[in-house]
Amino acid sequence: MSSRRLAYLDALGVDVYVPRSRTAATAPQEPQPAAPPAEAAACPEAALDWDPLRAMVAACTRCSLCETRTQTVFGVGNPRAKWMFIGEAPGAEEDRQGEPFVGRAGQLLTAMLRALGFDRSDVYIANVLKCRPPGNRDPRPEEAALCRGYLERQIELVAPDLIVAVGRIAAQNLLATDTALARLRGKVHTLGARGWPLVVTYHPAYLLRSPGEKRKAWQDLVFARDVHRRIVAGGRIAP
Repeated sequence: MSSRRLAYLDALGVDVYVPRSRTAATAPQEPQPAAPPAEAAACPEAALDWDPLRAMVAACTRCSLCETRTQTVFGVGNPRAKWMFIGEAPGAEEDRQGEPFVGRAGQLLTAMLRALGFDRSDVYIANVLKCRPPGNRDPRPEEAALCRGYLERQIELVAPDLIVAVGRIAAQNLLATDTALARLRGKVHTLGARGWPLVVTYHPAYLLRSPGEKRKAWQDLVFARDVHRRIVAGGRIAP
C-alpha cells in the first residue's frame, strides 16, 4: 500500500484487515508476476499468471467439493479491471456454465453494474470458492481457507482500484470477521497487507428475496462509486 494511501486511511481511522494466514512481513509490496521462493513453496499459485492459474483451479482437489462439482468456476471479466466484485460461491447455474453470477442473481448483478455505467466485461467477477457447495450451502471455513490462495492471486493479477464484497458471507470471509453485514456497509475497509480498498453490499440473491432492500444496495453502489472517484483523484476516502 502506498504511503499516501496509508496516510489518509490512518487519518480517517479506517481499519486495515490482514488475512490471518498472511502478514505484511511476508507479502511483497507491489504486484509481481512471480512470488519469492518461500512464498511459492507454501502457496504455489502465488507465482502463476492467468492461464496456469486457471488450469490449476480446474484440476484442484484440495477439498471434497471436487467430488460433487460439474466444473470449477474461475472468474470472468476484464483481467485489468478497476473494479472487482467477489461473491461467496457458485450456484447450480454457475456450476453448469462455469461462470460466476449467471443465474437470476447474476442477472440482477448485471443490472446493478449497468446502473453504474458498466458492462460485465468492464469489471472482474470472482467468488471466494471456485466450486459449488452441495445444495448451495454456505462455504465451510476450511473450504474457504483452501481456496484463499487462488482468490488472492486473482486479486494481485487484476490489481483493482476497488473491491466490492457481494453479500455477508463473502464480506466476512474476506475480512476475517463475524461482524454483521449491516455494520460493514457504508465503510471503506482494506484487504490484506497491500491494503486493497473494499466496500460491502448485499448479495443479489438476498435482494431477490427481499426486494425492499434494493434501495440500500443502490446506496452501497453510489457510495462505492464515490469512493472510487476519490481513489482515482488521490483524495480522501469518506469513512
